[in-house]
Amino acid sequence: MSAQRITLPHPLILLVGCIALAAVLTWVLPAGQYERREDRETGRKVVVAGTYHLVPASPVDAFGALVAIPKGMEDAGSIIFYVFLVGGAFAVVERTGALARLVEGLVRRLAGRGIWAIPIVGFAFAWGGILIQMQEELIAFVPVLLLLVRRLGFNPVTAVAMSLGAAAVGASFSFINPFQVGIAQKVAELPSLSGWGFRSVVLALAWLIWTAGTVRFARRTRTAPEPIAPTPPGGEAAAPAGGGRQMVVLGLVIVTFVVFVIGAKWLGWDFEQYSALFFLMGAAAGLIGGLGLGGTADGYVEGFRSMAFAGLLIGFARAIFIVLDQGHVVDTIVHGLLAPIAALPVTLSAIGMMAFHALVHLPVPSTSGQAVLTLPLLVPLSDLIGLSRQVTVLAYQYGAGLCELVTPTNGALMAMIAASGVPYEEWLRFVLPIVGALVVLAAVALGAGVVTGLR
Repeated sequence: MSAQRITLPHPLILLVGCIALAAVLTWVLPAGQYERREDRETGRKVVVAGTYHLVPASPVDAFGALVAIPKGMEDAGSIIFYVFLVGGAFAVVERTGALARLVEGLVRRLAGRGIWAIPIVGFAFAWGGILIQMQEELIAFVPVLLLLVRRLGFNPVTAVAMSLGAAAVGASFSFINPFQVGIAQKVAELPSLSGWGFRSVVLALAWLIWTAGTVRFARRTRTAPEPIAPTPPGGEAAAPAGGGRQMVVLGLVIVTFVVFVIGAKWLGWDFEQYSALFFLMGAAAGLIGGLGLGGTADGYVEGFRSMAFAGLLIGFARAIFIVLDQGHVVDTIVHGLLAPIAALPVTLSAIGMMAFHALVHLPVPSTSGQAVLTLPLLVPLSDLIGLSRQVTVLAYQYGAGLCELVTPTNGALMAMIAASGVPYEEWLRFVLPIVGALVVLAAVALGAGVVTGLR
């Protein structure tokens, strides 16, 4: 079936179906697991190769699968509350008129050259993926991005593509991302930043492919630019904030993102700290912007309402892994998928590993978690068949990373498209052809790594 004919059920129905399928697998597949040990380099538990063994079956029944949904909400609670508080904070900022002022300024600067917003914005977000694998954090940018693309006449898909999409591509092909290539290289006992030159070349090509595909889509779907609405979604008039107040609010937003980056990169912050930061930003913006306490509170309520669906999707997506983990079949799936790879020629083994990682990423939506689960098994295998460990890590990066762009078990993706008002099937129609081109690039890169003996 072509990408243009894809029709899918509502995202919640799709995720509930995935939860049900996960529960069925706990009845069909044998329960098993690998032994694990503490790894000093990564600070995580890694599997021990050759230790897979069967364990007593613990299938998840229908009610247990339903219970996994609130458990998924609880497990992803810090991310869900981050989404709520970010949505509330930016709803307040939008009511002050500051976002409209910012977007109008950008549109004026890009007069007649609006298409340049895609590579410029995409380049910035790609570095967010390259450096710190930004995903859920990008939901904070949705209000500004949607205002910008509407003002330039672009489809909301373009907003997701040049933010989360660009960041995902950056992370997939990164040479420095500590949560993906960094952990993977430590598990594979490779020097940090090794192979960075090769990765950088492939990264540049991948970004060009993604940006070209996004620009092509934006040109093809561009419509007459929408004027910025003079009133907020709730219908109430915006705060009587003058230009000076709006500029102060914009300055506050910029300072918030600077602190956000500092906290993420150097202070070890997590979603709890991010949430507190954006809550503070929204409260201060409302008071500075002239909304008063009541108007600020109303803005938060409006923002919470707009982000409710996105938060639900994150919890439902997390429930899929919870069901598989409770049934002790995650390791069984990994063990079963590994067997065919060893019998392939070296280059095909590398490509097979990439496909293996893409499949494993469906039940294991954490890239760092996937690294400590699979690489301790694949590294000895790669040594046995004569495949370099660096290429083995590349196969993990490309397979797991590119899967992030399409899988419904990626809560960040589902939340981002929901917050942007983009149906999942519409996103797939856009993304599948470009991901196909990126998969070809990744396969060629793996082949080049094998031929050149990349170490």
